[in-house]
Amino acid sequence: MRNPLFRVAGLAFAVLALMLAGYWAWSEQSPQRARHGREGMTDTDGQDESLMRELTIEKPYLHLPVKNGAPQRLMRFVVEDREVREFVIELADAEPDFWVFADVSAFRGRELQIHVDELPAGSQGVASIQQADDVPGADCLYQEKHRPQFHFSSRRGWNNDPNGLVYYQGTYHLFYQHNPYGWNWGNMHWGHAVSTDLVHWTELPDALYPDDSGTMFSGSAVVDWHNTAGFQQGSEKAVVVFYTAAGGESPASEGRPFTQAIAYSTDGGQTFAKYAGNPVIPHLEGANRDPKVIWHGPTGRWVMALYLGERDEAHYHALFASSDLRSWTKLREVALADGGGECPDLFELPVDGDPEKRKWVFSQASGHYLIGSFDGETFAPEVGPLRWQGDGSAAYAAQTFSDIPAQDGRRIQIAWLTQKLPGMPFNQMMTFPVELTLRTTGEGPRLFVSPVKEIELLHDKRCAWENETLAEGSANLLAGLRGDLFHLRAEFEIGDAQEVGFIIHGVPVFYHAAKQEVTCGKASGALRSVEGRVRLEMLVDRASIELFGNDGETYLVAGMIPPDDKTSLELVSRGGTATVESLEVYELRSAWR
Repeated sequence: MRNPLFRVAGLAFAVLALMLAGYWAWSEQSPQRARHGREGMTDTDGQDESLMRELTIEKPYLHLPVKNGAPQRLMRFVVEDREVREFVIELADAEPDFWVFADVSAFRGRELQIHVDELPAGSQGVASIQQADDVPGADCLYQEKHRPQFHFSSRRGWNNDPNGLVYYQGTYHLFYQHNPYGWNWGNMHWGHAVSTDLVHWTELPDALYPDDSGTMFSGSAVVDWHNTAGFQQGSEKAVVVFYTAAGGESPASEGRPFTQAIAYSTDGGQTFAKYAGNPVIPHLEGANRDPKVIWHGPTGRWVMALYLGERDEAHYHALFASSDLRSWTKLREVALADGGGECPDLFELPVDGDPEKRKWVFSQASGHYLIGSFDGETFAPEVGPLRWQGDGSAAYAAQTFSDIPAQDGRRIQIAWLTQKLPGMPFNQMMTFPVELTLRTTGEGPRLFVSPVKEIELLHDKRCAWENETLAEGSANLLAGLRGDLFHLRAEFEIGDAQEVGFIIHGVPVFYHAAKQEVTCGKASGALRSVEGRVRLEMLVDRASIELFGNDGETYLVAGMIPPDDKTSLELVSRGGTATVESLEVYELRSAWR
């Protein structure tokens, strides 16, 4: 996903790069470089020693100091006269706010030069970089104050859009937009994490690094079961990822456009090689981006949905087809009038679970979607645009997994949960995985959203109530419950209550009878009572609440940082009396322990 701030910064970076190019080219070839110890500074004919450092890589990680708000510095890693990394970093001149890391295990035993642009006199930024056997803060990793405990967040740095969601050989792969070197957006890499149960995630090294074609913007992944691209080696099927090379979003790619590219893995999705024939789709228009690729069985070919841009107050996407994942032919365009158009998704679902009655869904980043038919060439909208989440909801750029086995059959989705995590060495998180279904309603077919059943793997202590009268001012049934992590299921008979619901860690979550609406913090969505009853389900983590109304007819995501003293739960009725038909509250274990 794109950040417009980089377009402004691009010109400045270009000027800076030109100024430094002469120095870098000369310093790397100078025979007069004098080393001061294995990790010493390098002094090249009087140049400021803070601008370059040379060391022999003996450990897998470099720890880099970050100071939020410090000037952005351009840093490059050079190995054997070849640039292997380039990124910007708010490099701490003195005491850092936190430490990030660079995985340099691939360069073990080799000489690595660290180049950085102008630094103030006396800066310790480059000198304080250190080698280590583990990532910073490994002894307290995932125990930090605001660390989500069952929503995925990266060990260090920023994360946003989920990318390349794919299942292969018993493992779910979650790739994501990642800035490894800072708390804010930038330096877009593809982070990578894996899970066997959608709950417990292990973070792997970044899968895609920026190069001279651009930074690594959003995309998707598939398993090439029939080796259509010819990448397969041995019996291991190739996992192929599709990404936008965001030209112009880094100094190395200045002046280049946005193009679509692929990379492939022949080791089960552990490591990836970029295709030598990239780009597979050249620049078309604007900031065309975010390729979503699927296999279309009836036509026996691959189909890609690609965001083109906004025209005539609508967001336009192009559909492409390919037999080999390398050569693509444009088919048709799809337009959605509402919401944020980037990060498209395209998938088929049975209606009401009936395999003989199926519809296609075309969605975009804001959660707006169309329901219709798709013959492998043309998407014909029949219903929509609709939205699978309420107003003010904090989920964005959702993507569904490819290659879920037929015996499972679920359509599983993860989105970016847009919540800042102040004071932490990491920022943002993912939503908990949800299952999407198409169900018939009085207004026609609609997407329903429910948490995946695997949440039960974290269930701990259970408390339950039935047929409890809930009057205004009555004793709080949940008075004895305190903690960070909960899974709640409730069914209410509304009675004559005007509002009924919860206060969760200080956040109001209420059903409003007159409005036929549910609210969760700043998010709100329509929710009709059924025979005077409503059902609410919630997942409560340290920095978020996800709410599912009437079995997922309404989905709300709220991010929040509760005060330290707000750890309680409260059950409330206002303006009348309601009945708690049933209420289950599970305390949850952390997924990280």
